[in-house]
Amino acid sequence: MNAGSGRMNVPMPPVDGGCRSVPVLKQRGQREVFCGLTGIIWLHRKMQDAFFLVVGSRTCAHLLQSAAGVMIFAEPRFGTAILEETDLAGLADAHVELDREVARLLARRPDIRQLFLVGSCPSEVIKIDLSRAAERLSQVHAPHVRVLNYSGSGIETTFTEGEDACLASMVPVLPETDARELLVVGALPDVVEDQMLSLLADMGVGPVRCLPARRIDSETAVGTNTQFILAQPFLGDTHAALERRGAHHIAAPFPFGDEGTTAWLQAIATEFGVSAETFEAVTAAPRARARKAIAQAAEHLGGKSVFFFPDSQLEIPLARFLTRECGMTAVEVGSPYIHDAIHGPDLDLLPAGPQISEGQDVELQLDRVRAARPDLTVCGLGLANPLEAEGLATKWAIELVFTPVHFYEQAGDLAGLFSRPLRRKSMLHLEAAE
Repeated sequence: MNAGSGRMNVPMPPVDGGCRSVPVLKQRGQREVFCGLTGIIWLHRKMQDAFFLVVGSRTCAHLLQSAAGVMIFAEPRFGTAILEETDLAGLADAHVELDREVARLLARRPDIRQLFLVGSCPSEVIKIDLSRAAERLSQVHAPHVRVLNYSGSGIETTFTEGEDACLASMVPVLPETDARELLVVGALPDVVEDQMLSLLADMGVGPVRCLPARRIDSETAVGTNTQFILAQPFLGDTHAALERRGAHHIAAPFPFGDEGTTAWLQAIATEFGVSAETFEAVTAAPRARARKAIAQAAEHLGGKSVFFFPDSQLEIPLARFLTRECGMTAVEVGSPYIHDAIHGPDLDLLPAGPQISEGQDVELQLDRVRAARPDLTVCGLGLANPLEAEGLATKWAIELVFTPVHFYEQAGDLAGLFSRPLRRKSMLHLEAAE
């Protein structure tokens, strides 16, 4: 790694102060979010030797098939162990049936190295102990397959918490290491992960490990000399699990846009002693490309207002990106959960003014968005169409998770996701006027 001196140009909070210390509106009522099972859709693509077996109902199976858009010729690495009426009524031993299904699955798919038993609403209701089942099956199928479990139940988890629960279940079984290494935590598309690793390698930072790794036989390990940084802002349980293993968190804004990416990389560079000269040489060109792409995409965003419903926990860093880099004004920024250690750096940079809300009472929040009439509303699928019918332009929050949006090369695409609904609405108004 490159050791050197020189002070980085770390972005400073706006002169009118950030939002870290402002009062937070906390509401607990009816929520409007996807369940945590949805995270399987991107996790099974990321972990190439893993299989996700949902212990649930036919509704769970239909949800995953619909969300994944599975082709008829593809054999995905997820499935559902269907709980039938006899299981739900306690007339059959669900553990015996689960053992049989797992044995059949592993016999048919010898490429599986790690198997996740994923809890659902039905399995939670009838109290199937998937933790005990995972321990038992790990012993039966060791050492070829590692069996873990986590809950993706909509009763217990929101949309992105499925990934958090999955990664948190992996942390206790990671090997121990004394090496000083950087661990980047959070599933990223492979092309985005490769861009990130290239930037860090050019700065001389290494070794760099990723959680989740693409394969179980990677060298990902954790110990008291591990420095970890989150690539996704919804990993509260994983953050806590890593700290229990003795790893140290590098706090930083999240890598959305030019400013966020630069601040994220600078936090790593400072921790690993990268000189200001090296940092500038590595980031100057991609920063310039990001700024140009954002400016082109953000022509329709400047001066417009945005309202975030709580959905993915990406809301705070995205609000920071839209207000500071795209010229928008945030009316309300809602998030399912707010963790100061995780979201604090972005709250420091978010210009004062918007209502920060945690949790949801959806009817009350709908009243607020109708009163505010923002130019753009970021919300879940279930709310988007009704709000569009009321004349509000909307952006589906789920797209922001499924689309590559991190780091410099995706910064223009990220801005474009928000500008397209406004351009579409403008064009419709022009057509109506003609």
